[in-house]
Amino acid sequence: MSQSPGLLVTLFAFVLVIGPLVFVHELGHYLVGRWCGVKADEFSIGFGQEIFGFTDKRGTRWRFGWLPIGGYVKFAGDMDPSSRVDPDWLAMPAEERAKTFPAKPVWQRALIVAAGPVTNFLVALIILAAYAMVLGEARVPTVIGLVEPGSAAAKAGLQVGDRITALGDRPVDRFEQMIAFVQLRPNQPVRISFTRAGEARSADAVIGATELRDRFGNVTRIGRLGLGYDPRAIRFDRVSLIEAPGAALAKMGSILGMMRDVIGQILVGERSVRELGGPLQIAKISGEQFSQGMSSFILLIALVSINLAVINLLPVPVLDGGHLLFYAIEAIRRRPVDPRLMEWAFRGGLAAVLALMVMVTFNDLGSFGLWSRLAGLIG
Repeated sequence: MSQSPGLLVTLFAFVLVIGPLVFVHELGHYLVGRWCGVKADEFSIGFGQEIFGFTDKRGTRWRFGWLPIGGYVKFAGDMDPSSRVDPDWLAMPAEERAKTFPAKPVWQRALIVAAGPVTNFLVALIILAAYAMVLGEARVPTVIGLVEPGSAAAKAGLQVGDRITALGDRPVDRFEQMIAFVQLRPNQPVRISFTRAGEARSADAVIGATELRDRFGNVTRIGRLGLGYDPRAIRFDRVSLIEAPGAALAKMGSILGMMRDVIGQILVGERSVRELGGPLQIAKISGEQFSQGMSSFILLIALVSINLAVINLLPVPVLDGGHLLFYAIEAIRRRPVDPRLMEWAFRGGLAAVLALMVMVTFNDLGSFGLWSRLAGLIG
């Protein structure tokens, strides 16, 4: 029987994940903008109609919207929070115009835009570094300690004591790297490189598939070779304050690598686009992780922060990555992109983002069983 955390817990956890992450993202834009001498007209915490707010001594309106899961910074000279240039900014007095976003050199505008995703990466880095310091690092060599009878590994002829050196063209030196590689590739062929008694060998295998069901009723289909490690080989290393950033960067690199693999599999058709989740799925997972304890929940915040940074860096107009693409073109051409072209690009980018949101929301509702229930009612 599945154990749902309940609607109120789910909503509270979702706001607790998304709200602060969006806030620090926008705070990154704001702080670098201030450093570059750009005036911020508005800093909105949440979307929708303003519930309350105040104006600081710099003239920035700090507003709190009724929907606390987003936010934005609107700089002087911007037509709207998407940083499209206000056509009237050239009519401003020279002193005021100098404090606007469009008046700044391209490298400063790029820094301001990049500051949001970079801040999200920093949040994740701090969390992962803290985890490394508190829990240490478990190092498990790729020496096989168990081969399950009848498994893909057994059919490939692997034996206890073999040391795996690569899966496909991916070198591995830790067991967790093998797990991450295999779980993403159910039913896919793979060449396994290994050493036996000091001799380099290789074998071909087809990764098996299995389904896992957690206590919330979620079913995940993962790949499985049927290998195990010797528990006596596990080594826990303490991580010092100086070593923690490096350990966190390595973990973040592993997470980004898995994201790259999944996106690549979707693009080539090895995975269904139905696996893409949206806000509803994030809310569901947030509630589940919150109910399992703060350790799991804080780790989820780090993962969502990384995802938020990556999504914002996509080269799509209206996202930070789209702005950075235009600034790169401007830097190369030594003149801004034609405003009409940018206008059409922003419209196209907005349409693409909205279409993606509709698709992932459709996926989310499907994962909750809505479409199958409707089909049952119609049938």
